[in-house]
Amino acid sequence: MNPQNEALKRIERITAHLHPLPPQMEDNLELRRSDCRAKGGAPGFKVAILGAAGGIGQSLALLMKMNPLVSVLHLYDVVNAPGVTADISHMDTGAVVRGFLGQKQLEDALTGMDLVIIPAGIPRKPGMTRDDLFKINAGIVRTLCEGIAKCCPGALVNLISNPVNSTVAIAAEVFKKAGTYDPKKLLGVTTLDVVRANTFVAEVLGVDPRTVSVPVVGGHAGVTILPLLSQVTPPCSFTSEEIAYLTNRIQNGGTEVVEAKAGAGSATLSMAYAAAKFADACLRGLRGDAGVIECSFVDSPVTELPYFACKVRLGRTGVEEVFPLGPVNEFERAGLEKAKKELVESILKGASFIKG
Repeated sequence: MNPQNEALKRIERITAHLHPLPPQMEDNLELRRSDCRAKGGAPGFKVAILGAAGGIGQSLALLMKMNPLVSVLHLYDVVNAPGVTADISHMDTGAVVRGFLGQKQLEDALTGMDLVIIPAGIPRKPGMTRDDLFKINAGIVRTLCEGIAKCCPGALVNLISNPVNSTVAIAAEVFKKAGTYDPKKLLGVTTLDVVRANTFVAEVLGVDPRTVSVPVVGGHAGVTILPLLSQVTPPCSFTSEEIAYLTNRIQNGGTEVVEAKAGAGSATLSMAYAAAKFADACLRGLRGDAGVIECSFVDSPVTELPYFACKVRLGRTGVEEVFPLGPVNEFERAGLEKAKKELVESILKGASFIKG
């Protein structure tokens, strides 16, 4: 064989997993993309990130490539997916990375996935509310969820795209329409609220944030974010001034970052960290680990609302238990009523987007 042709074939084999080709073209390759796995690839779960080239997506892709529970990592976006894929794929960790670009490759990106994480959509800009995001992000979430319903209806779905208080309802209605809705497998990611709460409370207490656990319930925007400071672990007490300060800062953490970045973006890095932390919990649950408990915006019987963020236990089927709120004080009860009033409108808006 001509040495030059042989070299070209080797390059073709190496890059096959970075730039997936249509099935009809794969027949002409010496090595099919479906067979193109790193030798000794680690056992684990197949994870897809939809919106992998965005501000959250790139950092999240990096963190998920580092997760030993991930065996295959699919990176999808409508732009720049090949570049992010090439970059991430050079990391010497077990997960095999494949990139998918544009609507035509969405189904290939989703087929066979165990976990789908959706950070796709536009970020918040100065002066923009989460409600402003709805007009653009609602359509994006609908399209992606239609793909999930068709290609991997049994996958866990971690929904990050804002406004989560509405997009979870959009996803649920898409799945219901397709006949694939499983309330245990649709989870709105509110972990950033918990991460912030742990950090800010630790600052006030003067302790390591890794030793603090603050349950955050309600939703994922403004007053719907309700930190239950009366249930902090380890047990502690706060003055009324500290409670007001902490609650306000936790509720407006996103705005704090948007304003600090002065038009250059939103909370992408901390969100990617929180999303990776929550995804890891989901994977540990799928693996069968016991006692995996996180807060998430899910189909919930805790209140009269169809969806509500609260503590859940994650397992092999997704959400295996939804915990009640537990004892709340007067300040938290008042906050709960404010949260529910805003949540009902956001949820209805999301559901109506699909129902019409």
